[in-house]
Amino acid sequence: MASSGWCFLAAMIVAYGFANLLQSVAATRTTVHHTFDPGLLLRLASHRTYLVGLLCQVTGFVLAFLARRDLPLFLVQASVAAGLGVTALLGVMVLKWRLPAAEVALLALLFGGITALVLAARPAPSRQLGTAGLIALAAALGAIAVLGFFAVRLHGAPGSVALGSLAGLAFSAAAVAARPLASADSAEAFVRDPLLYLLVAHSVVGQLLLGLAMQRGSTTAAVAAMDAAGAVPAAIVGLLLLNDKIWPGREWLAAAGFLITLVAVVGLTRYAEPQHHHAVARDRERLMVGAGSAARPRR
Repeated sequence: MASSGWCFLAAMIVAYGFANLLQSVAATRTTVHHTFDPGLLLRLASHRTYLVGLLCQVTGFVLAFLARRDLPLFLVQASVAAGLGVTALLGVMVLKWRLPAAEVALLALLFGGITALVLAARPAPSRQLGTAGLIALAAALGAIAVLGFFAVRLHGAPGSVALGSLAGLAFSAAAVAARPLASADSAEAFVRDPLLYLLVAHSVVGQLLLGLAMQRGSTTAAVAAMDAAGAVPAAIVGLLLLNDKIWPGREWLAAAGFLITLVAVVGLTRYAEPQHHHAVARDRERLMVGAGSAARPRR
């Protein structure tokens, strides 16, 4: 089972890479939202590109869920960030993105950090969360939603980073719920477990926040902020409460790999440039220019 976990992890990275790219393209074709409006998800769903991207994300989510059954959260959550490399590669090849040299270097650093984590991670089954853990996950859901209500008022790169970070916290909480849930011994136990519904709720909130973040200009900044904010809480909870393991003698490698990965992801939020300009914004500019011309007195 542990060997299959590595296969799930590799496939997850590719799926998330495609999902980031496709959802970004769809988000930029939808009117920018400045309120925490769940209706954005319905509007995004009208785009075929977004639906395909969502399918890729659901596939990645399922693969991550299966990987978390035996692999530690610090590895799985950090590996989600490797999807950025796939996204960037696809963006350059398909959409002709131009990545700054600093961003290319940070992506290389990211893969180096994740390689170190792979070498340090020791597969092990999860412990179960108690009642206190369930209450903490429910409280985190409310706090993230409230913060999202205010963060949605930010524009440009700060908005991408703030909303992406909140999306990362939501997905991190979903990952914490998924690790013990993946060990359910029957379908009935799986459906009856409160962790399932907390996982779904956090995932929906995270998806909404990610869509809002991507609308603000930089896919890389939004996704990097999400991955940075999502990796640390899950890693801490996994090591302290969920029986995540590191091979004896490789603690230094795990610490170095996690730190390198985190630095690379945070750096991507600093150097990331907008890969696209919102189509609706351009349309509004044309309308304003046209209205201005019509308003001029004719001679």
